[in-house]
Amino acid sequence: MRSSWPLPLCLLTLTLLGGMLLVGCGRSENAVSFMVFGDPEELAAYQSLVAGFTAVHPDIPIELRHTPSLGEYRQRLAVGFSAGTPPDVMLLNYRRIGAFAGQGAFEPLGPYLAQSDRLHEEDFFPEAIAAFYLDGQLWCIPQNISSLVVYYNQDLFAAAGLEPPHVDWTWDDFLAAARALTLDLNGDGRIDQYGAGIEPSLYRLAPFIWQNGGELVDDPARPTRLTLDSPAALEAFTWFANLQVVEGVVPSAVAESAESSESRFLNGRLAMYFNSRRGVPTYRTISGFTWDIAPLPQHREAAGILHSDAYCMAAVSTNKEAAWTFIEYANSVEGQQRMLATGRTVPSLQAVAQSPRFLEPEQPPLRSHIFLDTLPVMRQVPTIHQWVTIEEAANREIERAFYGQVSVREAAETAVQRTTVYFQLLE
Repeated sequence: MRSSWPLPLCLLTLTLLGGMLLVGCGRSENAVSFMVFGDPEELAAYQSLVAGFTAVHPDIPIELRHTPSLGEYRQRLAVGFSAGTPPDVMLLNYRRIGAFAGQGAFEPLGPYLAQSDRLHEEDFFPEAIAAFYLDGQLWCIPQNISSLVVYYNQDLFAAAGLEPPHVDWTWDDFLAAARALTLDLNGDGRIDQYGAGIEPSLYRLAPFIWQNGGELVDDPARPTRLTLDSPAALEAFTWFANLQVVEGVVPSAVAESAESSESRFLNGRLAMYFNSRRGVPTYRTISGFTWDIAPLPQHREAAGILHSDAYCMAAVSTNKEAAWTFIEYANSVEGQQRMLATGRTVPSLQAVAQSPRFLEPEQPPLRSHIFLDTLPVMRQVPTIHQWVTIEEAANREIERAFYGQVSVREAAETAVQRTTVYFQLLE
């Protein structure tokens, strides 16, 4: 699947123009456009990846397009596909491939992988590869395989006389720590330090429903409805919402609007923050305290949730062989080691993830092994064409319950009702 490029070799040049980084000999009809999003530290990770690729393939210019906001990133992708001018290569979470693949927007990458002499499907974690199959096709090549974890401020735990979270801690252990770490530090009647921060969304709620013996949908393989209104799901949803509504250990809607939970964690005023691996490059900029990670607290059953992004190729790309060459490099041992050095990913290649470079890092998180230890209990949301729309509709109701605007039961029943039509479109 490789091609021989006739362009002359040239020196590496970096030019920042309007949020774009062109690496190579300058703009060319042979340039491969590559679109990503994230904080400045995440951008630096992709700049390193592109620089590594250019050192090996100076004849294939890479145009790196970056936007900080995930919302803007999705909007730019949608506009690009609608206009017939999407980037050649983009990074997408497995939950979002259905909406694009169903419209013929992606080039299936299974055939490319099958003919590659550099990558083989069995080299990847099976959980990561499986997430990007839809309708019998492998659409994208996974870059990473992360689980949701709890980032915690070790200094705040020590100051409160608390031990760091154990690997087998429970919901009760988590709540006890969150209560002890939620403090009015100056006695003015307002919380200055919160115990925890978590996004009120279906993606964050899902593992707690599974841990309580519930399900998100009636049939994970062929879902026809959400099941947030089942007894087990309602019980987990209530516990989740009560973290804010009853316990007050996470910021209220007003407090979150004033300053995000992630910002509070970075500033040392939030003790625990739920996120995947992608936050690590940003958290490594922290100099005021020591931090590490813990697995999710567990309940009746052990469960985590898959976070995995992949490199996808636009079906309308006119540089498919060059785009594949970039994807192939990005997911090679060399490419994944470059991303590993930035802290951005849990590598999807088993050999890289199981290497000392990942398991014995010199920088936090020191307990990186937790990302791999939780693989046996990791689950994924359905990979179906309408999932993004279903998730967004459910998120609105979950947020309303989380901030006390409606009851949990009302939010669950409304979410089920409002998403029924999207499941019907799958039939």
